[in-house]
Amino acid sequence: MTEYTHHIALVGAGTIGLSMLALHLRRPDTKVTVYDPRPDYESLVRAQLPAFLDSTLSTSREVSQNVINDLIASSRLTLAPSLQDAVQSATIIQEQTPEKLDSKQALWKEVVRFADREAHLWSSSSGIAASKQAAECDDHVAERLVVAHPFNPPHLMPLVEIVPGPQTKPERVEFVKTYFEDVPGPSHLPGSRNSQDRVQHYRPIILHKEVPGFVGNRLAFALLREACYLVGEGVVSARDLDSIVTASLGPRWAGSGVFESYHAGGGEGGIGGFLDKLAPTVKDVWGQLGRVDIQTGGQGDDEKEKWREVVVRQTEEAYGPNTSEETRLRKEVMLRGVIEMQKQCWSA
Repeated sequence: MTEYTHHIALVGAGTIGLSMLALHLRRPDTKVTVYDPRPDYESLVRAQLPAFLDSTLSTSREVSQNVINDLIASSRLTLAPSLQDAVQSATIIQEQTPEKLDSKQALWKEVVRFADREAHLWSSSSGIAASKQAAECDDHVAERLVVAHPFNPPHLMPLVEIVPGPQTKPERVEFVKTYFEDVPGPSHLPGSRNSQDRVQHYRPIILHKEVPGFVGNRLAFALLREACYLVGEGVVSARDLDSIVTASLGPRWAGSGVFESYHAGGGEGGIGGFLDKLAPTVKDVWGQLGRVDIQTGGQGDDEKEKWREVVVRQTEEAYGPNTSEETRLRKEVMLRGVIEMQKQCWSA
């Protein structure tokens, strides 16, 4: 009998894949085998994985390669030379490959050639439904395949959207949910409560229907569309729009969701009272929400995308052409603090 309950094969070692790897390694009953078709993927894993591990919370990020070597020596981490080697003994196979339907379909057809017929099949796709991914495979794949969409970065963010296809068996869905509920959260910030007092970190949510983009991204993209419209129309600058979000919606939504917030805002009448009282304003705003076109396949039509140049220019002027490592680390510490505060408030 193996000392590990779960053997995960992670296919794809990009940013999401490495973040997921750090997440899975928090479970002491889980070992992980990684595979990526890039010829230099092992050196990339060795160079980048330490930044996602809890032992590297310090801002210096100077972590010895001994951390990776120890994981490999203990069999907790294996870097596979081929897809077959990665998946053939795995109990869970999770893909983090590019968001292209044809490539995901081809991947699953290849995976099932070598994998155990009872292995759980998970996709980290941010918008491609499980039913579409399994369309080129037999029914036994569709019964096991489920989307487990993490919010970026998954080693920190608590949300996992579980999106089964119409043929996915209920017990497969419950397995995913239970797995993520039992994954410990990241190491707490100094001064937070002891590890034995930790409450559940990950919040897996099962969606009842497949819908493009799922729920988290649909909400985020709806706000992004209106933000692009408002900046493109010259109503507000990109920097000031961000300030509006972080000074109002951000703090409120960190403690209460959309419906809970407006339910509280309705007073004694709750959300029904809120909708009654503000119906004229809501109707007026909903009727005037902006619509902006975004073209695929590179640069779009200038006439249809007048907003793009304004948004890109103002955002780069406000924050620079790229996010600096110093800024990224500072934002990560802040994000950890917000999530920790949520957990403490909910468990009180």
